[in-house]
Amino acid sequence: MNETVIADAAQAALPPAPGADRYRSLDFADTAATLPAGQSYDLLAAPESAMNWLATHDLTAPDVQLYEVCAERMRTLRGHVRALLAARVDGTAPPEESLRAVNEALTAVPTAPLLAWDGAQGLRRVQAHPTDQAVNHALATIAADAADLLTGPDADLLAACGSAPCDRFLVRTHGRRHWCSTRCGDRARAARAYARRTRSPE
Repeated sequence: MNETVIADAAQAALPPAPGADRYRSLDFADTAATLPAGQSYDLLAAPESAMNWLATHDLTAPDVQLYEVCAERMRTLRGHVRALLAARVDGTAPPEESLRAVNEALTAVPTAPLLAWDGAQGLRRVQAHPTDQAVNHALATIAADAADLLTGPDADLLAACGSAPCDRFLVRTHGRRHWCSTRCGDRARAARAYARRTRSPE
């Protein structure tokens, strides 16, 4: 199927899926999605939109300049995070290359505040975010968040959106809901109603 990437991805994007408010890695995985009619969007498609996503999620300062090579690194990690989420949802073994990629991001930089000294304030903890490592810190934070999601109490609540062709992930919040948004839920209910009507004898 040929997909049309929507030009203004931010406007086309679905609202955050359930669980995205607690797990930035879930929202990160859902920055690309397939929509009806063969359309899709990608919030990391360009350095500017990738930078906006990072700044919106407090993962870097808005004045840090992002280059295409960094946006590509974000998209690559997103693919690996999605592969790990899909494996968890399906109950299958995760791809080795995705485990390795997330572990490499986890250990690339320290994510804990470091111990620092200055004459005026003495010893204190500071979060090191040098401009040249801003993306490394952001990816390490996302990787740590993904590891927490995949191994924590919400791992059993992970689900894929049940309204084809949507391919977003969510954390179920109540009942058996498997839809990432009201829009997808409405579409799934409409499809079921249509299927019932077409099966009914005249």
